[in-house]
Amino acid sequence: MRLAATLPTPRDAGVKVPANLIEERFNNGFEHALKGGHLTQLEYFRRSFRLGFRAGKLFLREVRRARGIIEFPLRGRVRLRAVWS
Repeated sequence: MRLAATLPTPRDAGVKVPANLIEERFNNGFEHALKGGHLTQLEYFRRSFRLGFRAGKLFLREVRRARGIIEFPLRGRVRLRAVWS
């Protein structure tokens, strides 16, 4: 049996939803970010959703920083080409 984690809403996290955005869509974007989702569907690119998603990612970053979790830089790809002569 898996226990469901309670995710904070933007209001619980202290994020104020701007008046010019659709609050429900903003909340959906925030929740999607907390669940670790990616922007893969057309609906996810609407302004209210994107800004909620961004706020959720920034919230997660602050939570990790407060807990002392270090974020490592992204691993870059290295392409090597061998030339035989």
